[in-house]
Amino acid sequence: MVIRVLIAAGMVLASLMLARAQSPSEITIGYLHHPQAKSAISLIEVPAANDGIAGAELAIEDDNTTGKFLNQHFTLAPVEVNDGDDPAAAVAALAERGVALVIADLRADALIKAADAGGARGMLFFNAGATDDRLREEECRADVVHVAPTRSMLGDALAQYLVWKRWSRWLLVSGSHANDKLFADALRRAAARFGAKIVQERTFADTGGARRTDSGIVQVQRQMPVFTQSAPAYDVLVAADESDVFAAYLPYRTWDARPVAGSAGLVPTSWDPAHDQWGAVQMQNRFIKAFSRRMDALDMQAWTAGRMIGEAVSRTGKADGKAVLDYLKSPAFALAAFKGQKLTLRDWNQQLRQPILLADGRTVVSVSPQEGFLHQVSELDTLGVDRPETKCKLK
Repeated sequence: MVIRVLIAAGMVLASLMLARAQSPSEITIGYLHHPQAKSAISLIEVPAANDGIAGAELAIEDDNTTGKFLNQHFTLAPVEVNDGDDPAAAVAALAERGVALVIADLRADALIKAADAGGARGMLFFNAGATDDRLREEECRADVVHVAPTRSMLGDALAQYLVWKRWSRWLLVSGSHANDKLFADALRRAAARFGAKIVQERTFADTGGARRTDSGIVQVQRQMPVFTQSAPAYDVLVAADESDVFAAYLPYRTWDARPVAGSAGLVPTSWDPAHDQWGAVQMQNRFIKAFSRRMDALDMQAWTAGRMIGEAVSRTGKADGKAVLDYLKSPAFALAAFKGQKLTLRDWNQQLRQPILLADGRTVVSVSPQEGFLHQVSELDTLGVDRPETKCKLK
């Protein structure tokens, strides 16, 4: 009996040594991104050239920490998709390299084209950048997992806090660009959902011009009070300015002494460089050491996507799109991401459940969902489109 046990133990040890001696299983994760020379009102908010990619690279490092014990090795394959480029061609190039799992930081239309091109190849995409609700609703795809929060999630997170504060009368100011209008739609929806009242709406038209020479301190100081005067009584000015044209000029310059929220002031976001709770300091310090800058929301969303892939591959031992998606949609999946709760996937539209931080540029003021906003399944489902509301039919 003892001899049999020793023989069995020897066989197990030999198999483990053989596995470690074999070449590791190579898993390449694609990264499609649209490099943009974004301008910003504040110089400190101009995105870094490696925005997002840095987060994915840190996730690869974490995946390989676990992977070395499982004979798995992960690498990142970034591919630029510029204006005028065909996303389908970029997908085909990754497919030729055997890539089945792709993190995507693309605009909504480009992501749809990429997903449609990759669907026939069995590829699975992780949307790390686009917040458009339509990608999870009318135009949802079965081969896209959404890591970035939706505009409706961001709007709901902000609305819960403002209602909790009893700042229920809003002056809504939106920009003139299409994405500004979409965020304004999300804020209107959130106001109606949680009992706030929009007392008036105003539009700040982008008339062009040079931000540095045409928007000096003196001119802005004169313009913003005039733009916001004569409004009905309101508790908070809520701005929808994803294009970063005017919102940052609103705090301390409104006609009435009122707080600002939305695209400036108190901002809903998936991550903030000031976040220091639930072990986040460790993540922040690692990122600063590796990239000599602070981690922003896109970096965190790309890191989360990379870790979701690493977790699924390590648990299933498979790196194909179907196996990874099946695991992520199963009750077994949950990801710790330094946000106080484990993140899980909504199976009806493949959106990642996650808390939303409310930050003011220096500290995290609060985290939504707020206390008292209850849900029969998960309080995280009080943020964004819930199962009974969804228009998604995965295809």
